[in-house]
Amino acid sequence: MRLHGQDGSGYFSLGQGDWGEVSSKLFTSPRLATYAWFMATLSPSKLYHYRATITSVYDGDTCTADVDLGFKVTVRGEKIRLARINAPEIRGENRKARLASRDYLRDLILGREVLLKTIKDKRGKYGRYLGEIIVKKGRRNLNVNNALVTAGHAVFAEY
Repeated sequence: MRLHGQDGSGYFSLGQGDWGEVSSKLFTSPRLATYAWFMATLSPSKLYHYRATITSVYDGDTCTADVDLGFKVTVRGEKIRLARINAPEIRGENRKARLASRDYLRDLILGREVLLKTIKDKRGKYGRYLGEIIVKKGRRNLNVNNALVTAGHAVFAEY
């Protein structure tokens, strides 16, 4: 049983049979502080982070993902609209810009495991979840939404 640290995935690990040990020892004074810290780390902003695998990219700000909800539950084929940005739509006037935006996003995330941060599990007007996508790029984490704007393939937008 480990209550004092994290295993790097952001989750505490409790082995099978540890719950009895937790309940019997948790409320001693040193354990109470640990329990309070553990509960404080479960803020609402952290409840909406998921691991996901990107299965397709439609345009520069819309993709499809298989979202891991934890406990061996996966939602397949969930449409994700990248929050805070607007990229050229796939149907429209400037074909070259549309395709460049889509291809840039494909190069960054298609087929890769990402961290998906949904905006309070809220859906947009077309039924897509609004989210930020973080992808591992070398040793750094890259916010894909910001990267699209930085590369000139999208603009920041309020909606």
